[in-house]
Amino acid sequence: MLEVLQYDFMRNAFLTAILASIACGIIGVYVVVKKIASLTGGITHASFGGIGLGYFLGTNPLYGLIPFSLLSAVIMGLVSRRSKVSEDTATSILWSLGMALGIIFISLTPGYAPDLMTYLFGNILTVSTSDLYIMVALNALIVVIVYAFYKEFMAVCFDEEFASVIGVAVERIYLLLLCLIALTIVLLIKVVGIILIIALLTMPASLSAHYTHNLRNMMYLSIFFGALFSIMGLILSYTLDIPSGATIILVMSAVYIIHFMYDGIKKKVHA
Repeated sequence: MLEVLQYDFMRNAFLTAILASIACGIIGVYVVVKKIASLTGGITHASFGGIGLGYFLGTNPLYGLIPFSLLSAVIMGLVSRRSKVSEDTATSILWSLGMALGIIFISLTPGYAPDLMTYLFGNILTVSTSDLYIMVALNALIVVIVYAFYKEFMAVCFDEEFASVIGVAVERIYLLLLCLIALTIVLLIKVVGIILIIALLTMPASLSAHYTHNLRNMMYLSIFFGALFSIMGLILSYTLDIPSGATIILVMSAVYIIHFMYDGIKKKVHA
């Protein structure tokens, strides 16, 4: 472990894993409780358009990703709530549109798009110090907003009708939640990439729900699980010299599957 920490890129990777786990643990709980994993997946893939826009403008793709992800979240939220088109259909259309725009922007960009595979499949080892500053700022913003609107988010996630009765602006809070999901996607993009983000958002939160039904405690547990699995995956990927993002998800999936297999066996034994 001490040998690993001798390298700057590994220290950045561990810091990134912890920062990503904080946002992921908090927002992932809302995704699981509200049952909007498919909508979250749509925002994730639509955000590829922002990456393409960043390359096209010749700037850090994260600068294109942030506004594009937020715009995708708002559009998907409004379409899913106000349109007569089913949520799954609307999500699929916007998901495909975002990916198509990203591909077109990249094709129009002169030369080769560096680090493109990093944004698709993740590479936590390539996170720079400037990326870390962006992640710290986004993390702080997410934590502050969740703290300020904790009761409203909880009401909307568990019972929108009741939330409306007590005076909560349901649609606005829902759109704000989707924007926080978009910011979390930005945080996770370098960790596991667009393809695997939904797993990192849902598995720690789902596992934490098995141990407690208190929303705040779920968040704490989800942050712990996310950080633990990410660090385990990082160490394993360094040891075996295999892709870090995929290894993190494999570690997480293995623990998740073993846990629920054990739980199922235990219930049968006690039955």
